[in-house]
Amino acid sequence: MEAVKIRIKKNDKVKVLTGKDKGKIGKVLKVVKKTSRVVVENINVVKVHQRPTQANAQGGIVDKNMPIDVSNIMVMCNSCVKPTRIGIKQLEDGKRVRICKKCNQQIDS
Repeated sequence: MEAVKIRIKKNDKVKVLTGKDKGKIGKVLKVVKKTSRVVVENINVVKVHQRPTQANAQGGIVDKNMPIDVSNIMVMCNSCVKPTRIGIKQLEDGKRVRICKKCNQQIDS
C-alpha cells in the first residue's frame, strides 16, 4: 500500500462526509501518513475495554477516538465557513501555502 500525499494537518477543522458521524465537524488531533488516516476529536469514538494496570488499578471501559480515512473528511475554510478542497499556492517570497478552492483565501494561519 502506497502512502498518499495528505494536505490535511494537525489542528485543522474538518467535516465528516461519510459514515456514522456524517455531517459532524471536529479538530484533527493526529495525522497518520503511512495509512492515510487521521484522528479527529469526538469522531469515530469506540468503547475500548482496558484491563487493570498499576497506573489504572480500576480498569474498565474507556471511550477512544479511532482513525478515519482521509477520503471521508474535508477541510473547513475559515473565511467562507464551508467544506472545501485544498490548493497549493506559491507566494512571492517562495513560501508555499494552502488555499481554499472556493474563495481563494489562505487556510494556513
